[in-house]
Amino acid sequence: MSEAEGYPGVGRVLVIIPTYNEADNVRLITARVRAAVPDVDILVADDNSPDGTGAIADELALADDHIFVLHRQGKEGLGAAYKAGFAWAKDKGYDAVVEMDADGSHAPEELSKLLDALGSADAVLGTRYIPGGSVHNWPMHRLLLSRGGNIYIRMALGMPFRDATGGYRAYRMTVLDAIDVATVASTGYSFQVELAWRTFKGGFKLVEVPITFTEREHGVSKMSGNIFKEQLLRVTVWGAQARKESLLNLLGRKPRQEQRQTWP
Repeated sequence: MSEAEGYPGVGRVLVIIPTYNEADNVRLITARVRAAVPDVDILVADDNSPDGTGAIADELALADDHIFVLHRQGKEGLGAAYKAGFAWAKDKGYDAVVEMDADGSHAPEELSKLLDALGSADAVLGTRYIPGGSVHNWPMHRLLLSRGGNIYIRMALGMPFRDATGGYRAYRMTVLDAIDVATVASTGYSFQVELAWRTFKGGFKLVEVPITFTEREHGVSKMSGNIFKEQLLRVTVWGAQARKESLLNLLGRKPRQEQRQTWP
C-alpha cells in the first residue's frame, strides 16, 4: 500500500491482531477486516500457537498482499505481542496502528469509526461504556468486574475515560514514539491501561467512540484472575506515584533525581 492509498486523514494503517490458538478465528477475522476497510493492512502476531494458527496465517498472507505474519518465539503476553507489532509497524513506515482481538469480539465493521475519529485525534479508544456502546453475551459477574475496574481506574488515575481497559483502539505512530512504548512494563490486559495512561499524561488528544463488544464464539478467553490482579496492582502504584508528584509540585519541591520516572 502506498501512502496515497492510505486511509483518508490518517495515512498508512496497520491492524495488529495478536493470536494464540486462534485457528478457528484467524480466517474469519482477517476476511472481515479486509471486507470492512480494504485500505488497511493486517499483521497477525502469532505466539507460536500449537493449534497451527501461524501456518493458517501464512497461507492467508500468501494469498493477500495486505496480510502479513509475525512469528514469535512463544506465549509472552498481550503486551509483548503488541510491542513487537508496533516495532514492526514503525520499521515498515506506517502512520497509525490499530489493536484488535482475533476472536471477533471487536467488530471490524466498526473500524472505520475509530479511523475517522483518529483523523482529528492522536489516539482513539473503542468504548463499551458510553452511549451507543454495548456488551453482548457476557455473564453479569464479568460485566460488573469490568465496569467496576474502570471506575477504580478513573478514581485512581484521574483519567476521564469510561473504558480504559478495552482492547479495540487506534494510535498514531508519533504518539507511540513519544510515550516510549518499548519501555511499557505491563504484559497482560493492564498493558491497555498503561498505554492510555501514558498517552493521557503526555497531553495527547485521546477520544472515545462507542463500540459493540461481543464475547467470542470460538476458542477460550485469555482473561484470568491473575491478569485482573496485575491490572489492579499496577493502577494502584501509578495512582500513588501521580499523587506524590502532584503533592511535591504543590509544595514547590521536585523528586530526588534518582526517584524520577518519565513514565509509570
